[in-house]
Amino acid sequence: MKKLLTVYALLIIAFLIYLIEFQSREAAASLDGKSKGLHGEVGEKYVMVTFQAGADYWKNILKGFEDASQALNVSVEYRGAAQYDVKEQITVLEQVIARKPSGIAISAIHPDALDVTIYKAIDAGIPVVLFDSDAPKSNAYSYIGTNNYNAGVTVAHEMADMIDRTGKVAVITLSNQQNQIDRLTGFKETLEKQYPDIKIVAVKDGRGNQIVSKNVAIDILKQYPDLKGIFVTEANGGVGVGEAAILLKKVGQVKIIGFDTDKQMLDMIKDGTISATLAQGTWNMGYWSLQYLFHVRHDLIKLPDDPYTNEILPKMDTGITVVSKKNVENYYAK
Repeated sequence: MKKLLTVYALLIIAFLIYLIEFQSREAAASLDGKSKGLHGEVGEKYVMVTFQAGADYWKNILKGFEDASQALNVSVEYRGAAQYDVKEQITVLEQVIARKPSGIAISAIHPDALDVTIYKAIDAGIPVVLFDSDAPKSNAYSYIGTNNYNAGVTVAHEMADMIDRTGKVAVITLSNQQNQIDRLTGFKETLEKQYPDIKIVAVKDGRGNQIVSKNVAIDILKQYPDLKGIFVTEANGGVGVGEAAILLKKVGQVKIIGFDTDKQMLDMIKDGTISATLAQGTWNMGYWSLQYLFHVRHDLIKLPDDPYTNEILPKMDTGITVVSKKNVENYYAK
């Protein structure tokens, strides 16, 4: 009997040792799998394409793109048209497609001028996502960026509060870029529906240029001396309009709301020349653009069998924040 008990005891001990070792191996394998995560293949490269390539605005978007590349163990490249020029961006995109990258993230300078070139990339099996500025009919796999219509709505409410819901306002924008169009539409429709005593008396093209926007603003302010507010849909124009207000001694009299957070814009908010601006989730645009491209490339996201289907593809709103004198210090580069 004692021998039998001894055998049973040895068997139980052996089983417990096996169980502990098995659980240890499973735990180690699980931890090893977690540490590996999603990783790309050798030579896997993704390209970001913009316009006005030297602009500070792209830096934080590119930082998000690069941070995602480190997380996924893939390489990235940045290409962009040097000028604000549709044909130049198309040429850059054609060159990128010819090199057959693993995916392309692009901010479209025009809502439909790049469609044919984007079709070419998709036909070549290259995943394409749009960020910052959309091309809605291009059949790119996603748009990742600000919901610009809602941003325009937010500006309308902010402007209404600043001018006591009555008076004349103007808009200085870019006439042929989808994000600018959407911002203007959201602003205009919200004022028409909710603030009937606020009238938009001028909508002018500042061409995304500081000097042009300054001159346009001077003309508007001279034509409408009782103007109460100006919405500028992009950063370069906002600084130009601020300079016009300084020149004509209109600082404080005319409420200026801009877009984005370059240093000149922030400085003008700090000194009271510009009343507010909208900060976009730029790092998120870059980070999630690459994540989405990677997931498409590795068949981790199901796409329509027909890339030219009318099926609505997912979009990601990367968010906005109103920046004013009370929180402007938080937006300077650290």
